[in-house]
Amino acid sequence: MRERKIGFIGGGNMAEALIRGMLAASFSAERIWVAEPRAERREWLDEHYGFAARAENGEVARACDVLILSIKPQMINTVMPEISEYFDDKKLLISILAGVSTQTLESFLPGAPRVVRVMPNTPALVGEGAAGLCGGRHAREGDLTAAQQLLESVGVARVVTEKEMDAVTGLSGSGPAYVYTLIEALADGAVRQGLARDDALALASQTVLGAARMVLETGEHPAVLRDRVCSPGGTTIAGVAALEEGNFRATLMNAVGQATQRSQELGNN
Repeated sequence: MRERKIGFIGGGNMAEALIRGMLAASFSAERIWVAEPRAERREWLDEHYGFAARAENGEVARACDVLILSIKPQMINTVMPEISEYFDDKKLLISILAGVSTQTLESFLPGAPRVVRVMPNTPALVGEGAAGLCGGRHAREGDLTAAQQLLESVGVARVVTEKEMDAVTGLSGSGPAYVYTLIEALADGAVRQGLARDDALALASQTVLGAARMVLETGEHPAVLRDRVCSPGGTTIAGVAALEEGNFRATLMNAVGQATQRSQELGNN
């Protein structure tokens, strides 16, 4: 993947997150191209990342070996015809469009197009992304490997089936917003109890980071780790009881469900 020219069709926040992570992982800026219609955004990308962004999707599609489709799902009918004439079986399309199936993407492209669908998230910007990916009908084993390696340069990536991709969108794609809300609420709770705002936010953020690392590095189920913190009659079990009274777990489960449903709706539009 590092030897190929990689072109982003769309230079928004998710594209930037992946680009920044790729550069941090020693990808060459000379091999990264971006097509972005907004002049001010192109100038900003040029200034901060050292490559020349282009205005025309077709220019990037013609020049690059791997195309990363990073536009809004609603733009697919406009953008795909602009790149399809430059697409052949030597190129690989990686799509990060929420809800848009590989079959839909393939329908815009000639021949037997190689398509991989991925759902990354914005913590890729700091090298801590979480992504799912699946291959289309004509994707080769090496295509999935290449896409996974790209995503793993900025975090963790799991290969899943296409029918699981909407759930990935509802979980890790949208999940950072849930966690930011959690961190804000934890900090606000501490401020309410008299802790200084800066201290509360720093401690809340580190608490979430540390707890996540415990799950990942120990391999223990979260419930087991939680029980180890809950001493009989102690402070933590009192707090956990308050979460249960507020339907905390059910609310988070519903959030994932609603985001998953919206991903499905986007794919049906």
